[in-house]
Amino acid sequence: MITVDANPEVAKSIEVNGVLTNYHDVGQGPQTVVLIHGSGPGVSAWANWRLTLPALAERFRVVAPDIPGFGYTERPEGARYDLENWTQHLLGFLDALGLENVCLVGNSFGGALALSMTTTRPERVSKLVLMGSVGVPFQITPGLDKVWGFEPSLDNMRELFEVFAYDQSRMTDELAESRLRAATRPGVQEAFSSMFPAPRQQGVDGLTVDEDLIAGIDKPTLVIHGRDDQVIPLENSLRLTTLIGPSQLHVFGQCGHWVQIEHADAFNRIVEDFLAY
Repeated sequence: MITVDANPEVAKSIEVNGVLTNYHDVGQGPQTVVLIHGSGPGVSAWANWRLTLPALAERFRVVAPDIPGFGYTERPEGARYDLENWTQHLLGFLDALGLENVCLVGNSFGGALALSMTTTRPERVSKLVLMGSVGVPFQITPGLDKVWGFEPSLDNMRELFEVFAYDQSRMTDELAESRLRAATRPGVQEAFSSMFPAPRQQGVDGLTVDEDLIAGIDKPTLVIHGRDDQVIPLENSLRLTTLIGPSQLHVFGQCGHWVQIEHADAFNRIVEDFLAY
């Protein structure tokens, strides 16, 4: 029998604004990098960043929390899930760990949270990485609508993998079964379905950051996107690069929404080099 202690998704915990928060904390170095995961069913910091954490930890302290409503962070009864509360939790998380200034890496939903944090408390952020990010206005894609509208079943999870990844060779039945188990733990699906109810365009709109504020970002910013992303349109990253002055864009061909998994080695090298210099 697998115990909680043997589960790699469960790591350290700290109370943040009254919410017991699960997080990973590895490596050491002069900079601290905070990884913010996406919003797929059954997601956690570990599931999203398991190939990124050990690579970046060779040069940096790397911290990756489970955002409230996801993973193994506590889900208090009556919790309200929106960009304002997620931002306040992230700020409280940094305060609880005594982190005054960090580099933020945000994936998809996590990109909107990173943008919100950077525009709300710019003095707390030194560099910004946005991968397949939301945060600017766009018409919800069929892929994102399917992700947020997920109804638990193994077939539906397999269908999501077809949406998420360009290369299906990595998308095994074992992985689908694992993510389905994570998505159906007690309370997880209930919290997930409450975040992005139909019509789900309102979920996109609720994660949008004012473009005038985004245009005011003066932090070095790396924007990354998979050219073949079916979940978040490439145009989002083109728009972000246009808005943010000190930004650069890297587009991966033959790559879907999971750049950090489908092109892990290249992704890690690019992010590491960007954060180091």
